[in-house]
This record gives sequence, structure tokens and C-alpha cells, in this order.
Amino acid sequence: MNDYDVIIAGAGPTGLMLAGELALGGARVSLRERLTARTGQSKALNLQPRSAEVLAARGLLDDILAQAPVLLPRGHFAGIPLDYSTLDTPYPYQVGIPQARVEERLTEWAVSLGAEIRYGTAVTAFEQDEAGVTVDGERASWLIGCDGARSVVRKQLGVAFEGRDARVCALVADVTLAETGPSEWELPAPRGDGLLTVLPLGDGVFRMLAAGPTQAAAGRDDPIPDSELAEALARDGLTLTGVRWASRFTDATRQAVRYRSGRVFLAGDAAHIHSPAGGQGLNLGLQDAVNLGWKLAEVIRGESGDELLDTYHAERHPVAARVLQASRAQGVLFLPDEDVVALREVFTELIDARALAERVAGLDHGDRVPGLDLSLLHDGRRKVIDGIRVRPDGFRDQTAAN
Repeated sequence: MNDYDVIIAGAGPTGLMLAGELALGGARVSLRERLTARTGQSKALNLQPRSAEVLAARGLLDDILAQAPVLLPRGHFAGIPLDYSTLDTPYPYQVGIPQARVEERLTEWAVSLGAEIRYGTAVTAFEQDEAGVTVDGERASWLIGCDGARSVVRKQLGVAFEGRDARVCALVADVTLAETGPSEWELPAPRGDGLLTVLPLGDGVFRMLAAGPTQAAAGRDDPIPDSELAEALARDGLTLTGVRWASRFTDATRQAVRYRSGRVFLAGDAAHIHSPAGGQGLNLGLQDAVNLGWKLAEVIRGESGDELLDTYHAERHPVAARVLQASRAQGVLFLPDEDVVALREVFTELIDARALAERVAGLDHGDRVPGLDLSLLHDGRRKVIDGIRVRPDGFRDQTAAN
């Protein structure tokens, strides 16, 4: 017998959600993370309505809401406001919460269900055969690469990562200020000198996002001196007093051509990367995890055949492709250019705002069952509810188990 049913590379939100989902389904799971401990860095700041539904379906949302600094009844597309209040969901808002807090709750959940997490242990090499995968000398029936944009798993599989390289570089940081700073979360918007957004995170800490000539000239891995942060903040009359963490990001856009290669899968940033415009990256990975997790657990239990696993790519690849398309479009609309300003004005007049809101909120795909009591899905199993066959992710079930 193999040492584990599943080994997961990477303990970010996607890997943690997968670990919990698989352990909930009875799988023996080992999660490998190259970092020696959680960084505690805030990183992503939001959960879209569809992600809130997914977390509620596993009984995790209430604890997360209790730690959320803000609930926003709107989203945005390149800074153009989108009203979430009328969307067909029990959670018509963005949950404003640092990624670190989401990871803490997912870690507690996965470990409580029996998942093993090894910090300071990266997946470096693997080989698969008909019976399983040998991962750095240990055996598992399946391997899932959730190891980020530079995924070792994807590279060793030789899966093409198609798309384009970065055209724009920007920076993000958590900082403290000499001033009280803004008290509300405002939507990002382009301006003549680039882009600067400052959001309050609580306890005197602010998230800043800056893009301008200095950032555009930098490389993705260039260090970020405090003077660069101070210069960007000064554009809004703000004074830097401290830096919690800082990082550069780009609008590089790529997607794996296939999410499954035999007994190995890709999920999250290992399967797709894009600019953070619209705030969908973390959410896309969480939803990858739930889609793959319940299916793989069901196959491991012997309740479904291997063909169920092919529906993971079939369902999730098109969803990510639409998100990548939208993030590229937002990148154009964010450009600080007079002609782009004119384009934004026309675009705002012509759009179907509700349809676009559903798209950014993650509610535009799948056959979701409206009005579903999500607490009935806490066990992660398929079932019949009010005469409707329902999948563990809340979609109508069109595929009968064997």
C-alpha cells in the first residue's frame, strides 16, 4: 500500500483547501511546504461571493467572517464599481480579509481532519507509474501541484504554460504611516501619475498598491527600497513610517494547457497566473481545490471511476481562461492615458453591469442550485436535497456516481 493517498505540493490557500477537502472525504493526505513556517503576510485581501459560498458549504465561513475587517457590497472591474447587493447569492458582498487569516482557518480545519502538513519540505522530484507516484522517495496514489507560479511539479511534468510575459510591473506592501490614513476601502482607479491605492487593514497598518514609471522600470525580483515606497505615498501626501512586507507583481498571464497528467494534477497558481486586477486569484485557487478535492476523494473511496477526474480540467480550465481574459482587459483599462479614460467612460455606459458583476464574483459558471442550505454540504458528499441531486460544491449534479 502507498504511504499516502495524496501528496500535495504547496501549503498556500489552494493546497490547504485541497488538504482539508480530501481529508474530509477520508483520504490520507500529506501536504509539503518549502517554507519553514507561515509568513503571516496579509497578501490577498478578499473573498468573492462564490468563495464565500464554498467556505460556507464546509462550515468555515462564520469563523472567517468573525475576523473580517470589512464586508464590501460591491466589486470592481478596472476600478469601475459593480453592485453585488442584487446578486443571487446568500453572500452578496466581498469579504475583506487578509489571506493569512484565511490560511490560519484552513490549516486548523485540515489538521483537525487528519491531514499532515510538513513545513520546510519542498517537493523536488517525482515519478509516476500505473500504481502511484513516488515523491522524493515516498509513495502516494496521487500528487497535486499547488506550488505556485514557478511550480516544480508543472515544470517536471513538462506541461506547457501558455500565455504572455509581463508588460507591467507594480508593487504591493503593508505599511504604517505618520498620518491617520484613509478610513474606508476605496476602489482603485488610474490617474495621470499612475496608480496608488491605500487601504486600512486595522491596527494602524495600511495596504498600498502602486504603479508608475519607477515601478514600470523595475524587474519582478528587484529589491524594494523604503525610499520607493515613500516616494509613491508622497503622491497622496502620506508619510511612510514602517514596512511590514513588500513585493513586486506583474501582469504576466499564463495557463497550463492541461490540469491533469495521469496521476498528477495542477491547481491554483501552478495552473494559471494573471494580474491581481479585480481580486480573483485567491478565489480561483480555492474553487479549483474544491472541484478537484471532492472528486478525488470520491474516487479514492471507490465510489466513482477514474473518468470523474477528467471533469476537473473540463470544468475548471474554461473558468480560469475567462478570468485571465478579464484580467488582461482590466490591465488595458487601468492604463493612465487620455484615450483609455475615454474608453473607460464608453465601456461603463455599454456594459451589462449585472452580468459583469456575476463574472467578477465567480457566479457566472456552473449550474448552481439557488436557495440551497449550504450547511447540508458540510460533509463534502453528494446527496439529494429537495428532490435535486446536488454536488458537494453546490452545483446541480449531472454525473451519477457508480
